Formats: sequence, C-alpha cells, structure tokens
Amino acid sequence: MATLKRYKDFEKSLTKRAGASVRKGAASAAGGFSRFMRAGKQKMTIMLVPHTEKRILNLQVSFFGLAAIIVAFVGVAVLLAWSSAGYGDVAGKLAGKTDALKATQADLDSIRDSTSRLIKAAKSFQAALDTTLATIGVKTQTDSASKADGDLAAFFSPSDIGSGRLREAAEIERVTGYLERSVTPLNELGSTIAAQGSILSEIPNIWPIKGGIGHISMYYGQNENPIYGSWYIHKGIDLSTFRSGDPIVSTADGKVVTVAYDISLGNYIIIEHKHGFITRYAHMSAFKVQKGAIVKQGQVIGYIGNTGLSTGPHVHYEVHLGIETIDPLRFLNIRSASAPLTR
Repeated sequence: MATLKRYKDFEKSLTKRAGASVRKGAASAAGGFSRFMRAGKQKMTIMLVPHTEKRILNLQVSFFGLAAIIVAFVGVAVLLAWSSAGYGDVAGKLAGKTDALKATQADLDSIRDSTSRLIKAAKSFQAALDTTLATIGVKTQTDSASKADGDLAAFFSPSDIGSGRLREAAEIERVTGYLERSVTPLNELGSTIAAQGSILSEIPNIWPIKGGIGHISMYYGQNENPIYGSWYIHKGIDLSTFRSGDPIVSTADGKVVTVAYDISLGNYIIIEHKHGFITRYAHMSAFKVQKGAIVKQGQVIGYIGNTGLSTGPHVHYEVHLGIETIDPLRFLNIRSASAPLTR
C-alpha cells in the first residue's frame, strides 16, 4: 500500500509539472507573438527630399506594409522572369516554324519549276507524237471531245484556274490525262511500225554483204563488159570486198528455189520472196543453204567468190519483180561509207 501511494504521488507531481511547462510555453509564445505584432505595426517614415524647393514628401509605412511591398515586388519580378522565359521558348518555336515554312516554300517553288518543265516536255511530246502519227497515217486525237476533255492547249494558258497549289495540281492532272490518252495512239503506232517492219523484211532492201562492207564495182544498166570489152546491159550490181570468203546474206525473207552452177554466173542462188520479188546472188565460192530452205532477211546464204566469168572476187546481185529486172539500189537502205552511190 505504501508503494502504491508513493507511485500515485509521483504521477500527480509529474502531471502538475508538465501542465505548468505547457502553460509557461503557451504564455511565452503568446508574449512573443504579441511582441512581433507590436513590432510589425510600428511605422517608419520615408522622406523624399527633392532637389528643388518643393516640399518634402513623407511616406509612413509599417514593417508589415514594407514586407508586403517587398513580397509583391519579388512576386512581380519572378512573374516577369517566368514570362520572359516562356516568351523566349515561344519565340524559338516560332523561329523554327519560320525556317520550316521557308523550306516548304522552297520545295513548292521547286515543284512549280518541275511542273513547268513537265508541261513543256508534254507539249514537245504532243508535237512529236502528232507529227509521227500524221507521217504514218494514224489519226490523232484532235476532235472536239478530246479538246474539251483536256487537250494540252487548255493548260498552256489556264486562265480559269486559281493560283497556288491548286493550279499546279490541276496542270499535273491535265498532263496525266493527256499521257493516259496517248497510250492508244502509241499502241497504234507500234502496231503500224510492226506491220511496216514485217513488210520491209519481205522486200529485198538490205546490203547483200554481211556487215554492210564492200563497194559497188559495177552498177545496174549499160556497162562495158570487163571480159569482152563490148557494151551490154548489166542486170544487177557487182559488190566487191577485194577478197573471197566474206558472207553473203539474203536481202529479204524468202525461199531458196535454186542452188546451182552456171558457166557464166558460177555458183549462184535464187531466192523467191513475197510480193513477186526474186533475188539472185552469183559468183559465190560456197553455199550455206540448200534448195527449199526458208531464209530470213540477213541470214548468211553463201560466200563471196570468183567462180564463172569473173575478173575478181565479188557477188553479182540481181532483183527481179515479176519478169522484169530492177535496179537493186532502189531498195537498198543499208550502205557503208565505203559503198558510194555516185558513178
């Protein structure tokens, strides 16, 4: 019991001391706050003394007011600094956008230049195509429907189109439409050329010696016989390379109808072609084909020689149409610089 009584007395004493300490601390804090408030409410006088004789301006302000002014000034300074930083960032972005805009403008100028060149090229293409088609007799697209739909003349003076990107886009669309419409006449042109190429291969019109070499040693028509010295009608042309063994080619597609020897012509070949043409190649040293063979234009059929009545290695070449002989030079279109056509 005595121990419990002593414990209770100690607890009460501790509680009283703690309460006294709290009250003392609260009183001290209240006193300090009161002193702070009294000090803050104290006023100071700021005197503005002009250099002239005007009266002195007195400004009274408390410490709290002065502190509020300083805080406001600092706040304004911070706000201005933040605004300046934001403005600098925006200015930098605007500068980047300006550079990008300039680059885009340069690209647009380049596109306009390319569009202009495209239009000029398309105009040249149209002129060349129309000329080519007219030459071979293919009808061009010059009807009113095609003109209304986008003939090139419409976009070389596009006064009804606005300026800027829409104009360039419209011009490109018109060029594209024209090129698409050009496909059909180009296909017709290809077909015509293919047909004409087939006809040309059926007509004896290439140089009889492979590679276009050699020269004409005797022309078609009235000539002096090199063996007998008398005048006679030479029914073909003589082509010489000054040597034997150079390849002789068929001057058109056809069928070999004769492979033989004649005392005058020596070794010779006759080829029958379409459209009534017949060609003969004489004085050959050797044959490359047999009778009945189907040959193509440019195919080797034999070799230059000096057989029969001949004064030197050459090939005697004749062209017949029906029962008449024709000057082969009317058809030959491949001649080397060493084969002049003037006498």
